[in-house]
Parts: sequence; C-alpha cells; structure tokens
Amino acid sequence: MRSTLFDLEKTINERRTADPALSYVAKLTGRGRAKIAQKVGEEAVEAVIAAMADDRDNLVGESADLLFHLLILLGDLGIPLDAVLDELDRREGMSGIAEKAARKPA
Repeated sequence: MRSTLFDLEKTINERRTADPALSYVAKLTGRGRAKIAQKVGEEAVEAVIAAMADDRDNLVGESADLLFHLLILLGDLGIPLDAVLDELDRREGMSGIAEKAARKPA
C-alpha cells in the first residue's frame, strides 16, 4: 500500500504546478488551501454517510477520494506522506487512550 500512496503523492506533487485546464490537482491547488481543506471535509462526510448506510462499495470509493484529497492538502502544506506514516509507526502498539493522554496540550 505504501508504494501506491507514494506513487500518488509523487503524481500529485508533479501536477500541482501543471496547467489548471488540464489538471484537477492544479485547478484545486490554484483555488487555495481553504478549498482543498473543504474538499477533504466533503470527502470525509461522504465516507461517513456511506459507512452509516452500510454501503461498502461506496465507502471504498469515498475512502479513495478522501486519501487523494488529503494527499493534495498535505502537499500544499509541504508535509510528506512519510511524516504521517512515521507518526502512525510511532503510535503502533500504543493504546489510543494512552496515546491521546501523552499528547502535549495545544
């Protein structure tokens, strides 16, 4: 799975500066971070709706859309996928309750 996500991250990074008439990624990036973040939120809501409807096929598609848009947002912020995966690795084997308690207060 990492390979697929890394390949997608690379494609997204290449397309961020492409012609917006030819690239959805460039078009969305050109609309700004707030619009990218809005799309992440929309895709997350659509995934939740599919899950609540027990629509597994739609949930798979919406999850792909969510990951795609999240990678666009991470790229816009200059955050590599590796940083997110490293954080997941750090949390591996840790209770969610313990992990949350160990976070520094915002």
